[in-house]
Amino acid sequence: MLQMKKLSVALALCGAAALNATAHAADIKVGIALDLSGPFSALGAEARDGFELAIEKLGGKLGGQPAEFIRNDFGGNPEQANQLVARFLQRDGIHFFTGPIGSNAALAVGPALFAAKVPYLSANPGPSAYAGEKCNPYFFAQYQNDTYDEAAGKVANEKGYQNVVLIAPNYPAGKDHLNGFKRLYKGGVKDEIYTKLGQIDYAAEIAQIRAAKPDAVFFFLPGAMGINFVKQFVGGGLKDVPLIAPGFSADEDVIQAVGEPMLGVLNTAHWTHDLQNPANAEFVAAFRQKYAGRYPSVYAAMAYDTLMAMDAAVRDVGGKIDDREAVLKALKNPSFKSLRGEFQYGANNFPVQNYYLREVGKDAEGRITNKLVGTTLEKHQDAYVGACKM
Repeated sequence: MLQMKKLSVALALCGAAALNATAHAADIKVGIALDLSGPFSALGAEARDGFELAIEKLGGKLGGQPAEFIRNDFGGNPEQANQLVARFLQRDGIHFFTGPIGSNAALAVGPALFAAKVPYLSANPGPSAYAGEKCNPYFFAQYQNDTYDEAAGKVANEKGYQNVVLIAPNYPAGKDHLNGFKRLYKGGVKDEIYTKLGQIDYAAEIAQIRAAKPDAVFFFLPGAMGINFVKQFVGGGLKDVPLIAPGFSADEDVIQAVGEPMLGVLNTAHWTHDLQNPANAEFVAAFRQKYAGRYPSVYAAMAYDTLMAMDAAVRDVGGKIDDREAVLKALKNPSFKSLRGEFQYGANNFPVQNYYLREVGKDAEGRITNKLVGTTLEKHQDAYVGACKM
């Protein structure tokens, strides 16, 4: 009788252990690689705040299922990003990945994630390689790097700029952005300047621009790079030369750090905080309430949308996240209400969506911020989709 009781207890314990193991295995794990230090730290902080707001909104779950959001800083270093992703895959067993701000990091970590069949939902970079020949069913973009600049090139045409100087950091996204601008811009390029990634002193480049006497300057210098460039540009006596940029170089992080010199800067983006749709209005209100009244940047909006896309996909597959094909199909046909409004994915998993013109001005409260001017490109597909063989 005693032996039977011991056996019953043992079986009960085994059953409980198995139940706990099953419950733990059912938890959805998301690896989030954050740029909280390094060249994109300001942008990484914006993305972090967007992720945090989404996690709070979702109650720490995805599709109603328990989820673990594993957040680590990798300092914007592609090698460290690789090491972090290896830990995410081998130690943590992640089901989804997101986070890096830089295209160099995105290109570095993609192969390991794709080999492991882990969906990588970009919260920012859209490298041309992943849009074209190296497209992969496990990579989902927010935009393609060139597209913001194609929209800016069109704006430059409409403004009648005939001679423009271009400036960007010398890394994959920098080259993508300048190539995108040149794709639709019909005027002349007076000079094309590439700087060091993370550079903060632009005295030599500004002297070069002054000598060129352009009609306007197109600049892709995100985060601290853009902050220092605009301050030095205006301080160097060039405030009468129009500035035009992709939204990353004239977003809320740059605007609040620079202040008045940002007024009048034109920039293009696939999202803006005053875009009129219910999901966006709710997000902006919640963000401003949580973060001391400041407006969200496009980085925060994309981070938020990324987790909402994961949430919808998990819900749409009924929590069966081990069915990779079903998860990919759900991600490809998103059912969530995106902050950007309606969009669809092209054959390369890059969005076909609208791009908007924004101008830095003042809101009703007198706060310097971006204001929506109008739609520049409608339902726009990137230029590389034809090279994708998916």
